[in-house]
Amino acid sequence: MKVLNLYAGIGGNRKLWTDVEVTAVELNPEIAKIYQDFFPQDKVVVGDAHQYLLEHFKEFEFIWASPPCPTHSRINEVFVQGGVNPIRYPDMQLYQEIILLKFHSVCKWVIENVISYYEPLIKPFEIDNHYFWTNFFVGEFPKGCREHYGGREKLTNKKGFNIEKYSGINKTQVLRNCVVPELGLHILNESKRDIQPELFRTKEIK
Repeated sequence: MKVLNLYAGIGGNRKLWTDVEVTAVELNPEIAKIYQDFFPQDKVVVGDAHQYLLEHFKEFEFIWASPPCPTHSRINEVFVQGGVNPIRYPDMQLYQEIILLKFHSVCKWVIENVISYYEPLIKPFEIDNHYFWTNFFVGEFPKGCREHYGGREKLTNKKGFNIEKYSGINKTQVLRNCVVPELGLHILNESKRDIQPELFRTKEIK
């Protein structure tokens, strides 16, 4: 399966995938280097994932995108209301990518983001305190694999990535941004269902 992994980070969603040919796109070269160290068989592109999607989405059988989330998050809005963070426009690249894939892609795809402080403009479903938009049905995430937050040691154990030897990055934040590997595997496996519920047999997502 040819997979496009956008905003790849260090590859939490990708960690448990097998029998895949992955192209990963990550803007931060230091983080891209960590990804490449963990997944030397993958093609890693250091660049703009948003533009790469537009130019290459027809080349893949499965696409995963995790666009930047700070301008959508409830935590950021708390800081805005408290006068700590400035007011910013929500980054609409998230919805641009959903619309692009919904109307123009023929492959299976998923876009992941945090739960927003506003009512989502396009209805997602929710797993593990995150929003997901897909063109396929995703069943309940197995119990016992839920997201956990905490310090770096706890995150390292939960996500299964030891990045202590690397410098030039916020290690705790990088690990927090890392999708729980079991969740990444669950969603990829769900995309392979031969039979999808009626709602997901067309491009229409309610």
